[in-house]
Amino acid sequence: MSDPRSALGGARQDGFATIREIGPIGMITLRAKAVKGLDKAIKAAVGTEAPGQRRIVWAGDMGCAWMSPDEYLLVMPYEAVGKALDTVAKALKGAHHLAVDVSDARAVFQIEGPGAADVLRKLCPVDFDRLEPGELRRTRAAQVPVAFWQQDGGLRLVCFRSVAGYVMGLLGHSAMPGSEL
Repeated sequence: MSDPRSALGGARQDGFATIREIGPIGMITLRAKAVKGLDKAIKAAVGTEAPGQRRIVWAGDMGCAWMSPDEYLLVMPYEAVGKALDTVAKALKGAHHLAVDVSDARAVFQIEGPGAADVLRKLCPVDFDRLEPGELRRTRAAQVPVAFWQQDGGLRLVCFRSVAGYVMGLLGHSAMPGSEL
């Protein structure tokens, strides 16, 4: 049985690549610009350092992604969000920051198989031949804002939950057998 918190109930489509909706994933948007204790807060919440520009770093199943000069995305198991929010609040007490649980506002997809990058090549203006392990890209897939990175032998893609069905359709259509690049 699929998780009722999942945006699309664990939808899956097989083609020359497999597309799976894998939510729910815990996610916290952390906005803070050069505040004292930011690195310690990230380390305490997810066990990683603050990543460099366009990078995502991992400590087991918890990670931190650079989203913009004053924004990080903390990624973790769904059940860990409450504790991580408390940890960030405690570590940054008195410092100007914003930490918000965005888990239920996002949909997460895993694109797998030897043609995984080709699925997104059709939709995103990104040079996939230069996409490095640990690199996070924020871009658009057919005019829908997305972020993605390499994970678990494929590509992990995050979008707004409100467009999850549309994005699943885009990804599934892009992965249709016979449409390989």
